[in-house]
Amino acid sequence: MEHEALIRLSIFLGLFALFASIEAWIPRRPRALPRRNRWFTAWSMTLLNTLTLRLMALVLPLLAVGAAADAQTQGWGLLNAVTLPFWVEVVIAVLVLDFAIWFQHLVTHKVPLLWRLHRVHHADRDMDVTTAIRFHPVEIALSMLIKIGVVYALGPAAIAVVIFEVMLNGTAMFNHANMRLPQSVDRIVRLILVTPDMHRVHHSVHRHEHDSNYGFALSIWDRMFGTYIAQPEAGHDDMEIGLWWRDERPAKLGWSLWLPFQKK
Repeated sequence: MEHEALIRLSIFLGLFALFASIEAWIPRRPRALPRRNRWFTAWSMTLLNTLTLRLMALVLPLLAVGAAADAQTQGWGLLNAVTLPFWVEVVIAVLVLDFAIWFQHLVTHKVPLLWRLHRVHHADRDMDVTTAIRFHPVEIALSMLIKIGVVYALGPAAIAVVIFEVMLNGTAMFNHANMRLPQSVDRIVRLILVTPDMHRVHHSVHRHEHDSNYGFALSIWDRMFGTYIAQPEAGHDDMEIGLWWRDERPAKLGWSLWLPFQKK
C-alpha cells in the first residue's frame, strides 16, 4: 500500500505524543523510577524491534500487510472463499486478529520459554506509554510470524490488516498510559476497549493478577474466557507494578535484553 509506513508512523508518533502529554499533566500514579533511563530503554528496544522486522523482511517474502495482499492475489484464506461486504470483512478481520493477539498473549504467560521473553515487558517497574513499546526483539519476531500465519489462514484485505495494526498500536499506548480516566468514563469504555486501569491489573507483581486481563485492544475476550479482573486487590494507588526485581535494573537496556537468558 502506498505511503502505508508513513501513515502508520505519523499516527503512532501523534498518539504517543498525545498520551505522553496527558500522563505528564494528570498522572494516575507517581513514578517508581526516573523516566529518562526507562524511556531510553523502551525507545532503544523499539529501534531494535524495527531493525529486527526489517531483517525479517529480507528473509521472508512478506510481512503481515504484504501477506494479506498475497493471500488475496492467490485466493488463499477463509475470507477469500466467500463474498462479504467490505465492512463486514474488516470487522471479522479485526476480531479474529485481536483474538489471535489475545490468545498469543495468554500463551506467553503459560509457556515458560515464552514467558522468559515476555517478562521483559512486565519487568518495567512503572507503567506508562513507553511500556507499550517495551518488548524483546525475539518476542516481536515470533509475534510477527504468528500474525503472518493468521493472515494467510484468514485472507483479509490488506487495508483491514493496516486498520487492525493502527488500532492495536493506538490502544496499547492508551491502556499502558499512566493516565486517569473518570470512573464513569472508564466503566463505559472498558465494556469494549481495555482501559489503563484495567490493564494496570495485568502489570501487578502478583502472579494471579498479572495472569489476567490479557487484552491489548478489545476487552471482550477476557470477559468471555474468565480471565477478567476488574481492580487490583491493593488498589491502583498502592499496588506494585513489575516483577520481583525491585531495583533500577529493569530500567537498563543491556539488563533488559539479557533478561530472557538469565536463570531466575
